[in-house]
Amino acid sequence: MEFHGKYIEVTPHSRLVWTNAESENGAVTTVTFEDKGGKTLLVLHELYPSKEAFEAEHGMEDAMGETFEQLDDLLVTLGASAGRS
Repeated sequence: MEFHGKYIEVTPHSRLVWTNAESENGAVTTVTFEDKGGKTLLVLHELYPSKEAFEAEHGMEDAMGETFEQLDDLLVTLGASAGRS
């Protein structure tokens, strides 16, 4: 799936904010990362321009689950790579 937008805030190791410009209903997505005793708490927020825009994007929650599964796989791969160095 192709995404369009731009990063509007990048704070290394703690916060990413980007626009989602695939349509006029695009949200602004904010992801924060917080250290919780050696583990990372990831919190994702999406702010839509209106209730109608949010409703028009119904179904995206399914895609988010797939996105997090891909992140899990990547982290496992990165962890395995780090263990070999």
